[in-house]
Amino acid sequence: MLAARGFYTALMYALLPIAVAHLAWRARREPEYGEHMSERFGRYSSVRSARPLIWVHAVSVGETRAAEPLVRSLRTRHPDHDILLTHMTPTGRRAGEMLFGDGVIRAYLPFDYPAAVARFLDHYRPRAGVLLETEVWPNLVRACKARGIPLYLANARLSDKSLRRYSRVAKFSRHIFRAFTAVAAQSVDDAQRLRQLGATNVVVTGNLKFDVAPKVEQLDLARVWRERYGGRALLLAASTREGEEALLLDALALLPTDVLLVIVPRHPQRFDEVAALFEKRGIAYQRRSADKPVAADIRVLLGDSMGEMFAYYAACDVAFIGGSLLPFGGQNLIEACAVGTPVLIGPHTYNFAEAADKAIEAGAALRVDTAEALARTAGQLLADPEMLQDIGRRSHEFSRLHQGATKRAMEVLKW
Repeated sequence: MLAARGFYTALMYALLPIAVAHLAWRARREPEYGEHMSERFGRYSSVRSARPLIWVHAVSVGETRAAEPLVRSLRTRHPDHDILLTHMTPTGRRAGEMLFGDGVIRAYLPFDYPAAVARFLDHYRPRAGVLLETEVWPNLVRACKARGIPLYLANARLSDKSLRRYSRVAKFSRHIFRAFTAVAAQSVDDAQRLRQLGATNVVVTGNLKFDVAPKVEQLDLARVWRERYGGRALLLAASTREGEEALLLDALALLPTDVLLVIVPRHPQRFDEVAALFEKRGIAYQRRSADKPVAADIRVLLGDSMGEMFAYYAACDVAFIGGSLLPFGGQNLIEACAVGTPVLIGPHTYNFAEAADKAIEAGAALRVDTAEALARTAGQLLADPEMLQDIGRRSHEFSRLHQGATKRAMEVLKW
C-alpha cells in the first residue's frame, strides 16, 4: 500500500508543471483562475476562525448548488460552528458567494500533495469534513484519517465507468474508501458500487439536488423574461457542452419558426465561443446579458449569465438537458423538474443514470437520440398543450416525491 501511495504522490508531483500551465492557460480566458493561486498549494492569508469549523467541499457549480440545503442544515444544527466551503473552480466559488454571501468561509482546496494538504488542515483545523459526490483525493483522505478528523462522502455517486477505473487499483482504492467515517449515497446502485470499493457504513439517502428549492427572485425573473419573449414558445437547451450547440443549430430548421431557442452553455468561458458559432452561421441571435426584449426576428437567445438556471427553466416551455446528446454523461435534470418543466434528454446520461431513468419512468422526461429527434419532439409537445401540461405536472410530482435527502443525510453526518 505504501508503494501504491508513493507512486500516486510521485505521479502528482510529475504532473505539477502541467497543472500550473493549465491554470495559467485557463487564467488567460478566465482571469479568476489566476486569483488565490497560493490556496492551490495550501497557503492561506485569511485569519483562522476562532470558532469550531465544519468543512464542506463542493468542487464546482453543480456540487455547490447541491450543497445548499446541507450547509443550511449544518448551520442550524451547529450554530456555534463556522462553515468552510471549498471549491476547485472559480465558478463554484462564485456560486458559493451568490448562495451564502459572507455566511460561510470560502477557499480553494489545495492540490493533493501531502505538504499542501497538511498546510490546509493546519490552517483551518476542521472538526469534520464533508466531500460532495465524487471528490475523493487519496492524500487528503489519508491525512484526515491520520489526524482523527471525521470525513464523510455525501450525495455520493459512482458510475460503472468510475467503478471500472478504481477497480484497476483495487487494493489502493479499498484503502481510500475505507477511510471514510460514513457515506451517504444517492442510490442503491451507487451504494453497491461504493461498497465494492471498500466503503463501509454506506447509507442510501437520495439526491440532495431534489431539496434545492427555487428562489422567489428567480421565479419573478422568469415572469419578466416571459414578457420579453413576446408570447413566443420557448425551447431551452440547458448546460450544453462542446459540439452540442452545432448539432442544435443543424436541427433549428425543424422547429416551428415562432419557437425561440435559448442555449445556455455549461461553462461560462464558452459564451463567446458559442456566440461566434452563431455569427459564423449567420443566425440572428441576442444575448441574455443585453437585458432587453427579444426582437421578433431573433431565432436564438444566448444565455450568457450565471446563477439563473431556475429562471431559465421556469421561463421555458420545454427544457433539453445538455451533455447528453454527445457522450459527456449528461447534466442535472432535477432543477427543471422542480419548477414543473417537461424535460428532454439525449442518449448519454450515465452521470445521472438513476435520476434520468426514474424521470422517464415517471413520465416527467422523454429521451431523444439525436438533435433532429429533439427538435421534432419539442415541436410536437409545443403543438399539444394538453400533453405539455401533463408532462409538466408529472415533472413537478417527480421532484416532490424524491425530496428529503438532506434530512436523511444529516442522520449520517454525526460526530
